Amino acid sequence: MLITDKRIDGGKAFDWGRTSEDYAKYRDIYPEIFYRKITDLGLCVSGQKVLDIGTGTGVIPRNLYRFGAQWTGTDISPEQIAQAERLSQEAGMNICFFAVPTEELGFPPASFDVITACQCFWYFDHAKVMPMLRKFLQPGGRLLILYMAWLPFEDEIASASEEIVLRYSPGWTGAGETVHPIDIPEVAYEYFILEHHEEYRLEVPFTRESWHGRMKACRGVGASLSGEQLAQWEREHWNMLTGRAPEQFEIRHYAAIAVLKRL
Repeated sequence: MLITDKRIDGGKAFDWGRTSEDYAKYRDIYPEIFYRKITDLGLCVSGQKVLDIGTGTGVIPRNLYRFGAQWTGTDISPEQIAQAERLSQEAGMNICFFAVPTEELGFPPASFDVITACQCFWYFDHAKVMPMLRKFLQPGGRLLILYMAWLPFEDEIASASEEIVLRYSPGWTGAGETVHPIDIPEVAYEYFILEHHEEYRLEVPFTRESWHGRMKACRGVGASLSGEQLAQWEREHWNMLTGRAPEQFEIRHYAAIAVLKRL
């Protein structure tokens, strides 16, 4: 599904379906502390029903499944959902996935104890989505917003990779990250109260292949470049890695978490 949003990448169209196979292979990269921060808050654990919106290939429900919650995942991309279903079935997990835009969800009121949104919150029409999410939550339920990004001003390889992406996608808004709290739109406070937020640095391990795949699976590359542009990007990025990066290395990232409680 081709998506165009003037808030993102200067309105350049992208389609997650084009990169779903790479996404499934290379973007399941959150370290254990990322998940422990969630469960230490008593969220996404046994006895809870959890909805993961913008689930992509189901990374969040699949990795938190072991903590016992009952999971549902939704995403706008049918190709992403197909990968999520494949991976969860291969792992013997009972997770319900649906290909549907978040703005069109139709769950009954009070269906969930927790709603999670990881790497996707900025894509939504917040004026429409926030009252819906409140309705889907039980009284006192939580909306958990999650994010992780590399830090190009603190990591040489990440910076070099960004420079190459920007040559092919100059309007890419995924570049230039620094550590900061998750941005909560003002409309959210009509329906939720910010209960907790935290930001922390971490080092994420990669090989040349896995970092190359991670970058290829980003919005500014695999989801938006033409076939010829993508082939050129791959050659340039791989040449940079073989010239500057060891076979195994770590990339400096930060992660952020925001917990909103239903009013």
